[in-house]
Amino acid sequence: MNLIIDCHGHQTLVPQAHLDFRAAQLARLEDPSKPRPSLPVYPDSELYEIIANNQYKLQQERGADITIFSPRASAMEPHIGDTETSIDWAQACNNMIKRTVDLFPDNFVGVCQLPQQVKNDKPAGLEDAIEELERCVLELGFIGCNLNPDPSGGHFSAPPLTDRYWYPLYEKMVELRVPAMIHVSGSCNACLHATGSYYMAADTNAFMNLITGDLFADFPELNFVIPHGGGAVPYHWGRYRGLADMLGKPTLDKHLMQNVYFDTCVYHQPGIDLLCEVIDPKNILFASEMIGAVRCIDPETGFYFDDTKRYLENLDLTADARHDIFEGNARRIYPRLDELLKGRGL
Repeated sequence: MNLIIDCHGHQTLVPQAHLDFRAAQLARLEDPSKPRPSLPVYPDSELYEIIANNQYKLQQERGADITIFSPRASAMEPHIGDTETSIDWAQACNNMIKRTVDLFPDNFVGVCQLPQQVKNDKPAGLEDAIEELERCVLELGFIGCNLNPDPSGGHFSAPPLTDRYWYPLYEKMVELRVPAMIHVSGSCNACLHATGSYYMAADTNAFMNLITGDLFADFPELNFVIPHGGGAVPYHWGRYRGLADMLGKPTLDKHLMQNVYFDTCVYHQPGIDLLCEVIDPKNILFASEMIGAVRCIDPETGFYFDDTKRYLENLDLTADARHDIFEGNARRIYPRLDELLKGRGL
């Protein structure tokens, strides 16, 4: 029997002390005379109750086994604050994920937020992000990271993902054997609704970035997950195949799709149908992002929009495709997860 591994979960509900800590950080940015706030303190019982009554409850009701869990994406906010703010916020968020994993060790595994920053409207160096990645993997037992391709919060001032600016982080990812989910955060651009347009635009833009370069020639062991079904990419697959050809690149299966994967955070049946028809099952990971961007019930079906396992179960998948999407691809792309599960006899 397959394990059901959900590769895209966020801790969207948090203890009040965590919110108060963030409020204190923002207050200090407004008034630098205020002291640097201490990291938040709250009891395990409060955190347990939040997760038990929400993500864990839905995970069990919907039939998943393990969720790859990271801090709330829209609250990463690398465009807000100074170096101290970014580092402290990432540590507070990642420490909370670690505590959640420790409370539910059979059900959640951690992925970290990186303290990326913007200085003078440009992305700052990645030294702090690399240090936090190393801490989370080697000390907290995390298996991957969320990489924000646009720390500006909607102004796209960062270099493309193929630029050598990113190479020190990629080198550390390869060394640690961890992939990244390419995931932006909140939008500070009034033209870009965060979860409705900014996320989709950034996902699509990331794929096009990768087409234009030759990143995986330099990093053949580097892996990326592009969430939300790959943005607009599967729907416009012919466009991207054609653009790769016009740019003199190899076919997409050779150029990118040994290293790039899409998740199934697509919230209607026709969208999942198209994703699984266009994209090879070896490049699709089951995901729901439950209690995330779309938390309501679809009036046309009577089920929650983000109950994506239901959509996949409606497809006539082969046994091999089902195994790849629900378990095999995640274990292959996240080798530290595979080692963890093998250590449990799974």
